[in-house]
Amino acid sequence: MPNPHAHILEGIRRALPILLGYLPVGFAFGVLAVKNGISGELAIVMSLLMYSGTGQLICAGMWGQGSSVLSIVAAVAIVNLRYLLLSAAQAPWMNGLPRIQRFLLGMGLTDETFAVHITAFLHGWQRNLTTLFVTNHVAQIGWVGGTVLGAFCGDLIQDIRPFGLDYALTAMFLALLVLQCISPLHTCIAVITLLLSVTLKVCGMTQWNIAVATIVGASIGAILLTRKENHDNWPHALPCRLPHCDRTPKDSSPHLPQRWASPPSLQKMAGLHSCGCDGGSCRIGGLFLQ
Repeated sequence: MPNPHAHILEGIRRALPILLGYLPVGFAFGVLAVKNGISGELAIVMSLLMYSGTGQLICAGMWGQGSSVLSIVAAVAIVNLRYLLLSAAQAPWMNGLPRIQRFLLGMGLTDETFAVHITAFLHGWQRNLTTLFVTNHVAQIGWVGGTVLGAFCGDLIQDIRPFGLDYALTAMFLALLVLQCISPLHTCIAVITLLLSVTLKVCGMTQWNIAVATIVGASIGAILLTRKENHDNWPHALPCRLPHCDRTPKDSSPHLPQRWASPPSLQKMAGLHSCGCDGGSCRIGGLFLQ
């Protein structure tokens, strides 16, 4: 029987680097929020319910500048549009879960937890809800804990820049990016997206440069990865749908969308004369049938 404590420890292990990054950034938010007229209690509630580092920092800054509530809501909504992309990318690995569990997992979705989860899935990790929830909750504990310290102890620090706290989130993003560069193609897409973001900012797009670069880079990456998979798997085998066939794909998983099976070589196909299954596809007389 699997040890449940092992899944809890695995979740803590995965969340520890995120927690160490969230503590100083949450502290910086707590200090900024109080200095811009937001009460310490409200700052903590924001970290509990809003749980969006970039959105919270924008909210605190605009609040201090006297911006209207509508402007703050619009700015935060635009910045947080990236969560639509993150949740859509993670959704295939959440297939089969009840809606309430998917909702709770979505509540803990951040850029960092997404990077940790998606990296594990891409390396063949089998989904475990305990590990997912523990990772999300431990990460949020770090964020809320940092906010508490900053909100009630921030008066002791007049300027956070000498401590490098404003760079903590950037450093953590870079560390997570390295883990996701699992191939030369992934690395190339990351570099293209970086250069595009910098170019757009130099050209005057200071608010949308990251969002636009991310969408363009992700689109280019999806096209190139799809073309590469199509090339590697040609000729394609279709998922088996014959009524008499009860074989399941060798590489199938209840937590992953059904993939195209990798067909055998053309020489092997030519020598087949009976019905059978190969990686989830049925073959009759050397032909793959749907």
